[in-house]
Amino acid sequence: MARLTGKVAVVTGASKGIGAAIAQELAKDGASVIVNYASSAPGAEAVVANIQKAGGKAKAVRADVSKPAEAKQLIDATVSEFGGIDILVNNAAVYDFLPLQQITEAHFDRMFNLNVRGLLFATQAAAGAIGERGGSIINIGSMASQAPPPGGSVYSATKAALDALTRSLAAELGPRKIVVNAVLPGPVETEGAQSMPGWDQFKTQLLPRTPLGRIGQPRDIATVVSFLASEDAGWITGQIIPVAGGLH
Repeated sequence: MARLTGKVAVVTGASKGIGAAIAQELAKDGASVIVNYASSAPGAEAVVANIQKAGGKAKAVRADVSKPAEAKQLIDATVSEFGGIDILVNNAAVYDFLPLQQITEAHFDRMFNLNVRGLLFATQAAAGAIGERGGSIINIGSMASQAPPPGGSVYSATKAALDALTRSLAAELGPRKIVVNAVLPGPVETEGAQSMPGWDQFKTQLLPRTPLGRIGQPRDIATVVSFLASEDAGWITGQIIPVAGGLH
């Protein structure tokens, strides 16, 4: 039996990249998966189709989790579709690097609204719906919280907030058998990363600092998330776990 059989998972921002890989990995391990998206319906439907083709259960649900009411609607739709929720993966995020003098209120608000507020209110809704047997919440952070790069002050601050929320919520939700952990990817080869200006130069700079000698792939993150979502990880909570090939 797959280790997530009988579990229901929500993955936010799952229409592409790391989120899509996580949704597919959770489904492969037996979970019924809600593939959340904010704008890319075709991408989300493609992820659902891949899961169903492999024999899994999935449904795409649109919600902008930066809006608390829509985050609640996402969880309500999950319970309606699959009868409950056991796993929430807070993956939805935006990133944008700007030097200090170019930072605007809109830049700040865009990232904090999704990366921090969205995570908090999606977690609030999910925690309210998770049953007595408990569950797992996994926050997808970034190594930028540990080593903030130049020009990344706002993005790095959102990911440092994610680390703090992870620890605090783990302490708060532990008595309800809900474990909360964060996974911190290093550079990962996704569609979004490849479209970044200077991506090739960025990779060249980071490879010498990565003992395993390569850039990460989405499934490198997804397999760790699936483990943390399983009962095999039931004694792990409040942890901030770099998954970055040893990047330092």
